[in-house]
Amino acid sequence: MKRHNMLESAEIGHKIPKQAYARQEPRLREALLNAQYDLSQSGRGPLLLIISGVEGGGRGETANKLTEWMDPRHIHVSAFGPSLPEEIARPPAWRYWRSLPPKGGIGIFMNAWYNEAMLAHIGRKIDRNRLEAQVQVIREHEQMLTDEGFVLLKFWIHLSKAAQKERLRELERDPRTAWRVTREDWDEYRIYNRSHELWEGLLRETSSGVAPWHVVEGTDERYRYLTVGKIVLDAMRATLAPKRAERKRAIAPPAPSIIDNVKLIRDLDLSQKLDASRYAGELEKFQGKLARLTRHKRFARRSLIMVFEGVDAAGKGGAIRRVTGALDARQYVTVPVAAPTEEERAFPYLWRFWRNVPRYGGITIFDRSWYGRVLVERVEGYSSVYDWMRAYDEINRFEEQLIRGDAVVVKFWLQISKAEQLRRFKARQHTPFKRFKITADDWRNRRKWNAYEQAVCDMVDRTSTEIAPWTLVEAEDKYFARIKILKTICDRLKEALER
Repeated sequence: MKRHNMLESAEIGHKIPKQAYARQEPRLREALLNAQYDLSQSGRGPLLLIISGVEGGGRGETANKLTEWMDPRHIHVSAFGPSLPEEIARPPAWRYWRSLPPKGGIGIFMNAWYNEAMLAHIGRKIDRNRLEAQVQVIREHEQMLTDEGFVLLKFWIHLSKAAQKERLRELERDPRTAWRVTREDWDEYRIYNRSHELWEGLLRETSSGVAPWHVVEGTDERYRYLTVGKIVLDAMRATLAPKRAERKRAIAPPAPSIIDNVKLIRDLDLSQKLDASRYAGELEKFQGKLARLTRHKRFARRSLIMVFEGVDAAGKGGAIRRVTGALDARQYVTVPVAAPTEEERAFPYLWRFWRNVPRYGGITIFDRSWYGRVLVERVEGYSSVYDWMRAYDEINRFEEQLIRGDAVVVKFWLQISKAEQLRRFKARQHTPFKRFKITADDWRNRRKWNAYEQAVCDMVDRTSTEIAPWTLVEAEDKYFARIKILKTICDRLKEALER
């Protein structure tokens, strides 16, 4: 019995007559424009189109036709070829994150992460096991995007081998299009048979309920344009349709915390101190060491990301100042994290952190961070249980991508006692130049001390990994805390540079 595959239906010669196209195209164009306008006003979505496929299949023409039919102000087309220098200097996913469309918008990614994986495997840069690992990362990334409200439309523009050959020859014969055919296009044609099996497997393994593939035959441009246009229109209409009461997502309830889980925090020895006389010498020692490490020639192929979280008034700001005192001001940026802005709420939760990922040789210090999703948003009820529960895994994958991109990630939780926090709050209230540091939110958070304590311990349990462990800092004594932080950064950075 003959086996059928996903690509065979796109190798049978679909065509649309000129007269039929002439009748349908104006109506489709009008409907797309109206739906696009409604989408832009709704703040829903966004739509993200991934257009990939066989060379010569008409991917670029299809993207151009969509921007011709709709308002190009609300469509952003990103073509991903070989990585640019600023992209090479950051984790591979950075260039995709920075190109995502906001809610209400439409993004078109030409090739994107699929082309990257396929070319690496065909070029024998990665083996089958690494390809499968990349496929799993792609699936997880697409699941995260759809959880964040994205509507993913993935198009594979396909040609049979004979049709690809004819298409390349047709382009070469026309002086106006001959420039579009390169030696690489013919090289890919020669390995068509070997590539076909890879395409089929990749499409099958990454076609999911939330992000299915649409395989479109590319031989006849009229068929290709109308087919893609109608799928986009249907997706926009579905996105705009009144939402019925949805069943709650089938997720496991929050796992019960480990018995006495809070002992992780409560058993810290907060009595540890460092004399002022020793502090000055230790500060000079470790600031000097950090300065030398961040100026080492090997650091030019690394980056450093520091995360500072902790109890209110635990001394994060003072600790950060002692760290930056050792750094070249041109080398680092400090990112204070508060409630997301209107712009940031239009993108996935991790977007605002990805945009601040440093390049090689750079340093980013996050004063508060992505852990807000599993701390303040959990405790205050700003996120649903589903969202903060899935965030643990998304954060671990995010940090793994940073580290695979040669970043050194160092995370600190600063802890003080409830009594010491009260003392510092009162001191801030009565010190004119520190009054800005105490707000109503600080007092509100204090009333939820136990809930935050539980959230912190769950966070450490679920996100302290071998490659990105948490360092718990006993911060009752500021001198002790600052030196512990500096020493930890130096140790982690030295270990990374020696590998």
